[in-house]
Order: sequence, then C-alpha cells, then structure tokens
Amino acid sequence: MSNEMPKQYDPKLVETKWYEAWERAGYFHAEPNAEKAPYCIVIPPPNITGKLHMGHALDNTIQDVLIRFKRMSGFETLWMPGTDHASIATEVKIIEEMARQGQTKQDIGREAFLERAWAWRNEYGTAIVRQLRFLGSSCDWARERFTMDAGCNAAVLKVFKQLYDKGLIYRGERIINWCPDCETALSDAEVEFVPQASHLWQVRYDAPDKSYSITVATTRPETILGDTGVAVHPDDPRYQHLIGKTVIVPETDREVPIVADTYCEMDFGTGAVKVTPAHDPNDFLIGERCGLPALRVFTDSGKVNEHGGKYEGLDRYDCRAAIVSNLKASGHLVATKDHEHNVGTCYRCHNTIETMISKQWFVSMKPLAEPALQAVREGAIRFVPERFAKTYYNWMESIRDWCISRQLWWGHRIPAWYCDDCGAMLVEETAPDRCPCGGALRQDEDVLDTWFSSGLWPFSTLGWPEATPELQYFYPTSTLVTGYDIIFFWVARMIVFGLEVMGQIPFDTVYVHGLVRDALGRKMSKSLGNGIDPLEIIEAYGADSLRFSLVTGNASGADMRFSTGKAEAARNFCNKLYNAARFLRLSLEEGKAYAIDKARLTLPDKWILTRLSQTVTEVTEKLNEFDLNHAAQKIYDFIWSEFCDWSIELAKPALHGGDAAEKENALAVLVHVFAQAMKLLHPFMPFITEELYQFMPDTGQTIMTAAWPAVESGLVFAADAAAMEQLMELIRTCRNMRAERQVPPAQKIALFIVSPNAAAYDGLQGHIGRLVGASEVKISCQNEIAGQARNDEKGTLSGDVHLICEGIEAFVPLASLSDPAKERARVEKEITRLQGEIARAQSKLANEGFLAKAPEKVVEEERMKLSVLQEMLDKIRVEC
Repeated sequence: MSNEMPKQYDPKLVETKWYEAWERAGYFHAEPNAEKAPYCIVIPPPNITGKLHMGHALDNTIQDVLIRFKRMSGFETLWMPGTDHASIATEVKIIEEMARQGQTKQDIGREAFLERAWAWRNEYGTAIVRQLRFLGSSCDWARERFTMDAGCNAAVLKVFKQLYDKGLIYRGERIINWCPDCETALSDAEVEFVPQASHLWQVRYDAPDKSYSITVATTRPETILGDTGVAVHPDDPRYQHLIGKTVIVPETDREVPIVADTYCEMDFGTGAVKVTPAHDPNDFLIGERCGLPALRVFTDSGKVNEHGGKYEGLDRYDCRAAIVSNLKASGHLVATKDHEHNVGTCYRCHNTIETMISKQWFVSMKPLAEPALQAVREGAIRFVPERFAKTYYNWMESIRDWCISRQLWWGHRIPAWYCDDCGAMLVEETAPDRCPCGGALRQDEDVLDTWFSSGLWPFSTLGWPEATPELQYFYPTSTLVTGYDIIFFWVARMIVFGLEVMGQIPFDTVYVHGLVRDALGRKMSKSLGNGIDPLEIIEAYGADSLRFSLVTGNASGADMRFSTGKAEAARNFCNKLYNAARFLRLSLEEGKAYAIDKARLTLPDKWILTRLSQTVTEVTEKLNEFDLNHAAQKIYDFIWSEFCDWSIELAKPALHGGDAAEKENALAVLVHVFAQAMKLLHPFMPFITEELYQFMPDTGQTIMTAAWPAVESGLVFAADAAAMEQLMELIRTCRNMRAERQVPPAQKIALFIVSPNAAAYDGLQGHIGRLVGASEVKISCQNEIAGQARNDEKGTLSGDVHLICEGIEAFVPLASLSDPAKERARVEKEITRLQGEIARAQSKLANEGFLAKAPEKVVEEERMKLSVLQEMLDKIRVEC
C-alpha cells in the first residue's frame, strides 16, 4: 500500500511514472509459454510519416483494452508493434523537403535518395511510437518491427518468388490506375471515387465519304485521340446496318471500325460508345474481344504524347478544352449536357487518376480469393460486427488482378533482373551475379505496393520464413483490430497471404470499428479546421480520459462523434475515482490487512458485493463479445452510481461512529469492492487504476498482472440484494416526491415503511433518515403504522402521501411535508380545476352536433384529453 495520497489527481505525473515503471519491469513482454494459452494482436502499422490522430487513438485504445483484459485473464499476451514504410506517402514527403532545398530526386540519384529516406525514417519514423506510449499502449516494444527491416524484406522476397514460380505473379501490359501527380501505378483499392459535376458530350463520327455517321456520348473528349473503334450493341436496330463499316475519328485522320459488343447499353446516351482500349478498363476488354489495338495518348505526367498530333504537350485538361472548342467549330459536337458522375482519385494526393495501359507486375487474385472467401463463409474467421463481412465479400467476389508495381524508389524493390544481351528475365530471392548467357543484369526499377509487405505482417513479424518459437506459438494470431476503411486494403490481403503462404488463417476475429468524427458528425480534415489533436487532449485531460471517451457512447462498428466535452466528462470520472480512493485511504491503517467477516455483513454490504459479482459477469461477457462500449458503461455505472453514490454513503456511519469491528468490516468490504472495480476498469483506464490500486492494502506489485476478477459464490446474496434494490427505489421515490412538492432540504419528514422484508431493513433507519431527510423512520411488515391515508367519497384530502414501489411502500404524514392547511388548500384547488376541465370535456363529448360535425381526429383527441384528466384526478386523490 502506497503512502499518503495528494489532495488532487495529476494525470501527467501519474502517467509518466507508471508507464516507465511498467516498461522497465518488462510487463509488456511476452514469450512462448507452454503453461499458458497464447493471445496475440499485430498492430496495424502506422506510417512513419504519421502523427498520432484520433483514428490511431481509437484503434490503439481498443487493442490495448483487449490486450490488458487477456493479460489479466491469464493468457500469454503479445501485442506486436511496428511501423509501415508507406512508399508513396514517405517519398512524397521527402520530395517536398528536397524541393524546398532546390533539389529533385533525379538530381541526387537512387542510392543517395534511399540514404535520405532511411535518415528520414530514423528521425521521424519513431515519433508516432513515442506518441503511442503516451496513450498507454502496452506493446512488446522489444519486438518492434518495420515493414522494410531485414526480416520483413526476406519474407517479401520469398513470397514474391514463390508466387512467381506458381504463375500467380506475372508481368504484362494491362489497363491500370495511374496517378499523373504521384507518377505511379495504383491498385484498385488505392482509388477513391468521388462525385464530380461535369458534362456528357455527344460527338458525331462521319464515314470516310460522309455517306453515313454515328454519334457517341463521352465524359472524356480528350481521349478521342486514342480511339481505335466505335461499339454498338449487336441487337440495336439503329446500328445493325453500320456494323463492320468504318468512321473517321474527329480531330485525327484515323479510320476505325464500328464493332458489335454486348457491353453497350442501348438505352444510355446514343447507344453507341467510342472505344479507347488504352484509357478505359471496359474499353480495354472490348478491344480484346473485338481485336482493336490500344493506343496510349498520355504521358506519365498526364500530358498528351506524340500520338496526339497537334495537341501534343498539352495537359489533359487543357487538351479537353481545346478539343471541345474545335469539335464545336467543325460541327462535330452535337450536344452538351450537364452530367454528374463518380471519378477515380488518388487516395494519397486526391487528384484525378488516369486509367491507361502499362506494363506492370500483377498478382493473379481469383485463385487466391476463393480460399479466403471460404474461410469467412465457413466461420474460421469472423467479422465483428458481422455486417462488415458483406464489405469483404463484395470486394473479394469481384476482385481483379492486383497491380503491385509502383514507380517509386522507396520500398521493396522488385526482385526481377533483365539481361539486355539475350532478353531473359530472372526472378530470384538473392541478386544473381550474371545472366546464364554471361550477360550483365539490371534490376527492375519499380518497388512493390506497400500493402504487399503489410499483407505478410501477421507472420513476417513473428519470424517467418524462419520457423521461430514465436511463429509456432503465436501464429495464427488472435484478433485483428481495424477501421472499416481498410478491409480491402489490408484485411483481405492478410487473409489471402496467410492461407497461401502459411496454410492457415492469420487471425480468427476481425474487430472493425468506425471513424472518429467531430461533434457535428463531420469527417475531421484540415480544410474544415475541425481536427482534434489527441496529444492535446492528453495534455489537457490525461490519457485515461481520452481513452475512456473514445470507447464509450457509440455502437460497435459505427462512426463516433468526439468532442472535448466527452474528455471532460471522463476526467470528472477520474476525479470521482480519486476522491473515493482518497476517502478510503484516510480511513485505512498503515500495514493492516482487511478481511471480510461474512457474519458481520450488513444488507448494504451484501448488496454491493452481489452487484460486484453481477458486474464482473456482465463486463467479462461484454469484453468477450467485443462490446467495449457497454462493458465500459457498466463499469462506469457500477462505480459512480452504486459504489460511490450508495455504498460509500451507507458505510459512512460505520466508518465514523461505529465500533472497531464494525468499522473494520465496512472497510474490508469497501476495499475489496474498490480493488476489484479497479481491475475491471484497468483495461480502459490503465494509469489511474494502477495508481489507486497501489493505495489499497495487499494489492501486489502491479494491477497489470493481477488476476481478472471472478465471481465469488460465497459473496453473492441474491435475496438480500433484491430487498436492498427495493429499498433504494423507495428512497429515490421519496426524494423525487420531496422535489415535486418543493419540500425544503432542511425540513425533516416522517416516513413509515411497509414491506415483507421489514426484518432485513432493521437497523437501517438511520441510513434511510439521512438519505431522505427524515427525522422519524418506522419499518413494519404490517400497515397498521400507516395511519389513515385514504380519500373520502367527494375527493377531498383526508390522509397521508402514499409511495408505492415494487415489493415495498411507504406513507409520509402530510403534516411532516408542509403546513397541512396550505397543502390541503393547494390540493383541493387542483382537484377543483381538474373536475372543471373534466366536466367541460364530458359536455363537449355529449354534444351530438360536435360529434357529427367535428373531424374524427378532433373527437378522438378530446376523448384522449378526458382520459388524461381523469387519470390525473385519480392519481392526486390516491397520492394524497
């Protein structure tokens, strides 16, 4: 038991002290342990460019709650930390920094650039790890990994080679997503679609001899330069006579065929579409089916290339404006209509992407997706909440081949080498010296998509491809915690790789949480200026307050609204806890052990002990169900509304005025309940619970490794607890009655209680009197003490106030509430008013003319009004 408690709680001092103590003692570290069941979470690795934001705070709070709960529950618990190299994001940051110094990456070359990237990682990449410590994350920092460390790189190279040898990784020319600003390929998952207001242009394509024409509709007139055909539906009667003929592409001298393809929709636009195989994924497929060539007309930077004729060198949007103007001047522009459609944008820079044909590396996903779908369908992996499995199914069932090459320098370089002498391509885990033909080799310039290495995270971090003890013990891992926005980015790929490489699922549960929004429900962003820095919240309110405010008040999987008001409320809870602990600490004797004597337990003691057991059961169930919100709320309600507001208050007479044995047993109960409550709360608020736990007697070195509370059957008293609940409800009812009748706090009342549990309440008269402001409290199982408390036939006041609750009732003499004459006059006046209103309503409803002419709704409202008035009159007669 620690020394004297300061008067006020200072989270800054407490949080720094305990985190350093925990880490120094090695409490976060895990080792394979045959005597314990494993529980493992791999952290979603934050980017090394990142700064802790509210999404990180929520995600890592959830993980830490689960880890601390399982650690206390007896599992060998590993929370594997690490960071992600984040190819695009990091390279963009470094390029921006170099630009401010007047440099480009081409100026210094690849090797020098990579040296700068590693220096960047060493300088900035550890910042977010320090910030996660501020949050209280109990990661095994001794095992911290990085997606480009030597072990992860070895795993990446081995998986690439294995998939290539199986034909599941290939290099080819296909239509891909391309960001002209980042100048790199993007996977489908890296494209965000946003609605944009634009136009639908109808353009006429003429026959070479102008004897016929066909009109197409397009949202991208700049791609006309790459058209190699026009397509119509084979069943469209308007165009059957034109199939097989040719037209001239406007603004070019290119003659292209009119082909038939069922992709065309006869009822959209003109029913005819221009086909640009190099710049549209659907057109690419039409081109493959119909034998149309692919003509790429944009450079990597989004400018028109040498195939654009007079438009060469123009930016794509300048080209659009020029083409539209020229089409209008030549008479080929038939119509322009306003049109809003979804446009693909880069998930990093948010600029519009181009779809274009390019030679890239791909993973063949269809054969890998089926086992991954089956694992979820058959329940080997479950999503919590279950509805997010649909997001997974929708993505995996319609998955296309994954473009994994990126035109960047920072990342895992693709392990492919080319021989310019013989044209051979070699894929190897280790760099070959020379080509078998004796020629020199050059390595592929591209790097792998960041998500390739992230997809291996559950097993690469545990030592694969080596058969480490950690891999054998902790894999498959247990729970994956993530936001719903990266189910297809990351979760799907981990499942795919886990099954393909390890032959096992990577985890059994995917716990999906929502996004953190502002108090108005808006997404936090720089443009709105509504972002909340979690480090500022920690500075102002403490990490425990931030954590608790993030896990309470929102349903599982739903977006949450955050405001500083929530953090302030959580801080108030911390202060409540601290004051309760300080109150107990002032009553405790240094070095004394406190044991509960069951023979001396009072009814309130039995009630709070029973409620503790019920709360332990409920909280444990909710945590096992991943219902963190309700688990936290149940602990909060138990501590604030039951332990602090009732149990401590009811124990005060024994602590301050009882005999020594009575005081000691009261303290024993309070200390036991408080210590167990701190254990229940610890996963959510680790710092303050450790601090307060250490102020209690016989608590051990740390709450972190204390056993999770269990129900003690010998301390459960169901019947006594039910009787106490009835008494508490009566006390609340009595308090409400005082408030409604505006009885001054200083005015004492008399209270006569009738209950079949009267014997159980014996000795509690003083407690009841203090809680309801009564100078006289009598308890009986008979109602002879109640006096006369009924109304005469005329409805005038003649007795006492009657309070009725389930299993218990009470009478309060009117004279003890107020001046009897004034109270009688007030009630009689109210009775008279109600009788008058009732008479008017009855008269109206007896009027045949009103019933015949008034709308049915009005008549029904009048009947309802009469019923309510009668109910009010009956109630006031009964109560008085």
